[in-house]
Amino acid sequence: MKMIREILLEGIVIPAHPLALTRDLKLDERRQKALTRYYCHAGSGGIAVGVHTTQFAIREPKIGLFEPVLQLAMATARSFEAESGKRIVKIAGVCGATAQAAGEAMLARDIGYDAGLLSLAALRDATNNELIEHCRRVAEIIPIFGFYLQPAVGGRLLDFSFWREFLEIENVVAIKVAPFNRYQTLDVARALAESGRHNEVALYTGNDDNIVADLLSEFRFNKPDKSITVDFAGGLLGHWAVWTRRAVQLLESIRQCKKKNGGANAFSILAGSAEITDSNAVLFDAKNNFAGCIAGLHEVLRRQGLMAGRQCLDPNEDLSPGQMEEIDRIYSTYPHLNDDEFVAQGIEQWLG
Repeated sequence: MKMIREILLEGIVIPAHPLALTRDLKLDERRQKALTRYYCHAGSGGIAVGVHTTQFAIREPKIGLFEPVLQLAMATARSFEAESGKRIVKIAGVCGATAQAAGEAMLARDIGYDAGLLSLAALRDATNNELIEHCRRVAEIIPIFGFYLQPAVGGRLLDFSFWREFLEIENVVAIKVAPFNRYQTLDVARALAESGRHNEVALYTGNDDNIVADLLSEFRFNKPDKSITVDFAGGLLGHWAVWTRRAVQLLESIRQCKKKNGGANAFSILAGSAEITDSNAVLFDAKNNFAGCIAGLHEVLRRQGLMAGRQCLDPNEDLSPGQMEEIDRIYSTYPHLNDDEFVAQGIEQWLG
């Protein structure tokens, strides 16, 4: 446990792992393993599997892919660890009401996952006390990664009081902050500062619309006897499921800026923030309320050869009208953001 906390606090890139399917919507094991290898070789410090980007429908009994997908990612990551000597933090998505969440947490723990990214979307009408009890139950099974998911994609509002009490749960190791709202992001940062656990619990950005600014920011809270500063150590992002090598380079440049260079090149890094946000708006299909967010990521991976196509478990889920042309635009406008050359150099090995 101590090692996982230390890695998370140091700061890593954690892509939210997509699901590779064949034309007949079966699991494409070869390409699923290739994706995991890509993330590991790109320099990611972790992977998140069974999350939104992996498609929640994998849990449906008629599909039955939740356990196979978790097992496959675990085996592939462990193989990389054995070859490289590098530790990969493995996060499993955990969702549903308490019985379902506890069952998923036990499965993830037994497979060997380090923590569960705990979605509270299914408990939309629960009180704070009920939510905290739910979280405590799951935390008894597996270390938990808190998750503030924006309401636009199925999350719910979680106030400062909830986060302050949540941080009293000993087995919390990190929080993914993804409300796409600066006020609500600040609630989590302040709760962490007031908890006194900022040296134990890491903040990870999930605010795909504000990745660079989140990673550059410091949240400073003054008290009569001391000042506490918290910041985002890294990111757990669907956006980082593509162009992952560039994400690793971005996080390293920000780490150097904050920890070693005294912020000397912060303006230069911040200047690229709008480019990344523009790209994310296209890939996640923000103008259509994120309807094409999974297909948008799949299209990039298809172009790189990592996926055979864009297909999702829902055969009706695809790019929105005009989204393909927008993907062409960001490829043309921001060629320095893609890692196509890196993928081209490694794809034969990863698919092998």
